[in-house]
Amino acid sequence: MVNTQVVATLLFIYFLGPQCKVVCFLHPGAPLDERYLGFTYEATDFTPAQEYDYIIVGGGTAGCPLAATLSENYSVLLLERGGVASSDPNVLYEVNIVGNILTAQDEGTPAQPFISEEGIPNARGNVLGGSSMINFGIYSRADGYFYNKSGINWDMGIVEKAYEWVEDSIVSVPEGLNRWQNSTFQALVESGVRPANGFTVDHLEGTKITGSTFDGSGRRHGAVELLNQAHPKNLRVVVHATVDRIIFSSSKLFGVVAVGVVYHDSKGRSHEVHIKRHGEVILSAGAISSPQLLLVSGVGPKSYLLSHNIPLVRHHPSVGQFMVDNPRTQISLLVPFPSADVGARVVGITNEGPIIETVSGVAPFSSPAGIVLFPSPYVPLNLSVITIAAKFSRTVSVGILSLKSTSDVTVTPNVSFNYYSSSKDLQQCANAVNVFDKMLRTQAMEPYKFSDSNGGKYFQFIGFSLPENPSNEESVEAFCRNTLRTIWHYHGGCLVNKVVDGDLKVIGINALRVLDGSVFSDSPGTNPQSTLMMLGRYIGTKIRNARG
Repeated sequence: MVNTQVVATLLFIYFLGPQCKVVCFLHPGAPLDERYLGFTYEATDFTPAQEYDYIIVGGGTAGCPLAATLSENYSVLLLERGGVASSDPNVLYEVNIVGNILTAQDEGTPAQPFISEEGIPNARGNVLGGSSMINFGIYSRADGYFYNKSGINWDMGIVEKAYEWVEDSIVSVPEGLNRWQNSTFQALVESGVRPANGFTVDHLEGTKITGSTFDGSGRRHGAVELLNQAHPKNLRVVVHATVDRIIFSSSKLFGVVAVGVVYHDSKGRSHEVHIKRHGEVILSAGAISSPQLLLVSGVGPKSYLLSHNIPLVRHHPSVGQFMVDNPRTQISLLVPFPSADVGARVVGITNEGPIIETVSGVAPFSSPAGIVLFPSPYVPLNLSVITIAAKFSRTVSVGILSLKSTSDVTVTPNVSFNYYSSSKDLQQCANAVNVFDKMLRTQAMEPYKFSDSNGGKYFQFIGFSLPENPSNEESVEAFCRNTLRTIWHYHGGCLVNKVVDGDLKVIGINALRVLDGSVFSDSPGTNPQSTLMMLGRYIGTKIRNARG
């Protein structure tokens, strides 16, 4: 038998441990397309022009395609608080994803950690390309429910072309499934998650092979590469440029107007830049930073701002409200044989809410100096771990974001997601447990069992095991609460029809938009990155069309 206490310690370190250093294995391969480096500058070395047509705050999953699109006709300044990860193996290679988002431990790394008020560890992108550079690469389009409920003014013809623009640049079709992914595809179908849809980037009920931003050699192609489509003479990308606040003007004739931003570089020097007439400031800083920037700039609930001595620019009671994080539950298993399988390609979309994703990988560890974590012979140094996880779509529970500092935007705000405050979310977890149980009973999962001395077979769980009786409500609820984790798809804070209108313009303020996950009331489909990249291209195209 495997020492379960030691293995449970392993899983804690594997997913949460801030002191664990993950050994990196670099895949050989040709260098990525990095044309965008020709117009990318360190903030300390950059002298901004006086004015730009568009200032985009945040070079992330939506900001990069937006900047590339607008630069085709207009001057664009893209300000990103993180750096460029063109040589970081934890970002670029699929085999190292465990060493990135799952072990986020430093505010200067591409995956910046934060902890919700409920104590759930989380991470956000802190790099050019944003969270598309630190995720598992799953590429799947939004579902119909999202389009219908988002409140955004959609032109589905432009939506389709925007998706295709993204997919032609950075999305790969899997050449085949590895052993674990093939097993889980079969297990999902056997357990009733039907039909078997094969490969598709569309959101279809059943089991499918999805697209990926990792290519066949395991190299990532994130949103940053969409900058290669930009007009290089019109775009300036500035990294390690942290925006401190939005600059506004006010008059009886034009009302409140965004006219520019103030940002600082890595040496703490402050810079002020403005937009041209008919230009815009566009916040694309993510679901944490966009509402934070609005609040520190004086846009938010009047009583809250005045109580924190922030001069009021515009009363917006919903800024920072309706924060949602889709919960994740999972089971992880030790594999009884060496496995080099890495990655996530299979998705099960159930008719009961949960979306099932499967991940495999080798988890190699180096102990902190002087500490022996896994004494022989209990656990080998390199462990093959497989995981079946569930994302709960259409989450009902909502929370709030509030400022931890009113003067320093580098301080992450307080964020509460109120996980499981709605019984409907707990019911989705119960539905996921039922799917897990059915999957483990399939023939496809038999090879992943260990054998005992009496000839019996069993799964070796890492961490919490699946409840023996999935119909026992108390044990299922305990399992759900014990295994509660984020799937990193948090959103909200600047919702459509509350903070922004259907074109993502901030209501009551001219020349200011928000374009990122903060405008979403629901997480789109399996993974939001495809929709965010599409949205950047989509809004950029609509702006260009509107200006002729």
